[in-house]
Amino acid sequence: MILGTSVALSEETPTLSGVPRDLTPPLMYARTTEIQDPGPLLRIAPRADSYVWGRHGDGMIGWGEVVRYKAGSIADAADWWSELAANVVSDSDLDQPLAGAGLLAFGSFAFDPANTAAQSTLIVPEVILGRRHGRSWLTRIGIDPDALPALPASEPPIAPQNVTFADGALSGPEWEAAVGEAVGRINHGLLEKVVLARDLLAFAENDIDPRWLATSLADRYARCWTYVVDGLIGATPEMLVRREDGLATSRVLAGTIRRTGDRIGDLALAGSLAQSSKDLEEHEYAVSSVARALAPYCSGMNVPDTPYVLELPNVLHLATDVTAVADRGASSLALAAALHPSAAVCGTPTEVARTTIAELEHLDRERYAGPVGWIDASGDGEWGIALRCGQISETDPQQIRLFAGCGIVAGSDPEAELAESNAKLVPMRDALGL
Repeated sequence: MILGTSVALSEETPTLSGVPRDLTPPLMYARTTEIQDPGPLLRIAPRADSYVWGRHGDGMIGWGEVVRYKAGSIADAADWWSELAANVVSDSDLDQPLAGAGLLAFGSFAFDPANTAAQSTLIVPEVILGRRHGRSWLTRIGIDPDALPALPASEPPIAPQNVTFADGALSGPEWEAAVGEAVGRINHGLLEKVVLARDLLAFAENDIDPRWLATSLADRYARCWTYVVDGLIGATPEMLVRREDGLATSRVLAGTIRRTGDRIGDLALAGSLAQSSKDLEEHEYAVSSVARALAPYCSGMNVPDTPYVLELPNVLHLATDVTAVADRGASSLALAAALHPSAAVCGTPTEVARTTIAELEHLDRERYAGPVGWIDASGDGEWGIALRCGQISETDPQQIRLFAGCGIVAGSDPEAELAESNAKLVPMRDALGL
C-alpha cells in the first residue's frame, strides 16, 4: 500500500491493509513527538479528510488516511483493531504513556448494524495532533518509516451561506402523531419506552465546511464532546463509554427540559425535572440498561442512586455517571459493542423498541445515535453517542441532515416532545448560522 492511499476493508473481505488474514500483514509505523501547545486545534485542521474529537479545548484532530475498515459491526471492528494494533511499530518521546498519544483510529458506527449503507468505519489518519492533561503531541503514521507525512498548510474555515431548512421524513404534526401512536402502544403494555427521532434538512449556497460547524459547537457547548468523522458533525453530551487506565465510565442522559434563558426560571425547571416522575422513569430505564450491559465486562461497578441535573446552554438533562473497573481484555470498542444500543437511544425492551422505531420514524438514522469517537493501540478510548449532530450528504456537499430524538414513555405528551426535539436541534441550527 502506498502511503496516504485509502484501503477500504469490508466484512466480506476482512483484510489488513489489503493483505488477507492468512498472510503476514505489513508493519505500520507510528512516530509520536511531544510538542509545545499548538493553540486551538480546530484552527489547524485542513478542510479535506480531517477528523475531530475534543472537549474543553483538549482532544485530538487528525487528517489524511492510512487505512480504513468498513465495519460490519462494532464487535468486528474491535477484533480488526486488535489485530492491526499488534502489527504496529511505535516510537514515542513521551516520558510516560498518555491515552490517545500514538497509533489511533477515529470511528463512527451506524445506529442499526444491519444498515450497511450507513458506512460504519474505523479510520487511521496519517497525522494526529493532540492535547490532553496539559501536554501536546504530534503523531505521524505510515507504512514506510522513512516517508512519514508532512504537515499540510492550514486554511481558515468557511461559513455556510444563506442556509434554508425543509422538513425531513415527517413534518412536525406527522411526528406528533407518531409519538401519540408510541404512547398508545406503551399504555397497552407492548413496551416500556421507545426513543423516536426526527430529521430536518438544511441547504446552503456553498459547500458546508465541517470545521466551521465544529468550531461553533466547541465554542458554545464546551461541556460536550465535539466530533467530526466522515461528514458526521456534532457535539454530544452523552458518553457511551470511556476506557482509560482500566477504568470504564458511561454518562447516561435521559429526561430533558428546554431552558428559559432566565437563571431563576432555570433553577425552578431543574428542580421540577429532578422530581418529574415521567423523566425519572425514562432515566431509570436508561441507567439500568447500561449497568446490565457493562456487568459481564467489568467489576466494582458504582451506580449512583439518584441522577444530577446537567446544564447545557439549550437544555437541562437528568444525568448519571456509571463507573466500573474494566476487565483487562475489554477494549473501549468491546465495551461500546456491549452497550449499544442503550435504552437512552433505543428503548425497552430493546428488540420491541427497534421494531417500533422502524415502523414509526420513517427515516434512516444512518450514524445518528450510534457510537462515535476514537480508540488507541492499548484499547483505551472514548465513544460518545452521536447526538446533536448532522450528516453532510455524500452526493451534495451543500446539504446536511440534522437529527434529534426524544425518549417516549407512558406519560409523554406529543406536543411537549416536539418542543423538546426542537430544543435539541438548536445546537446544529446555531452552528449553521441561525
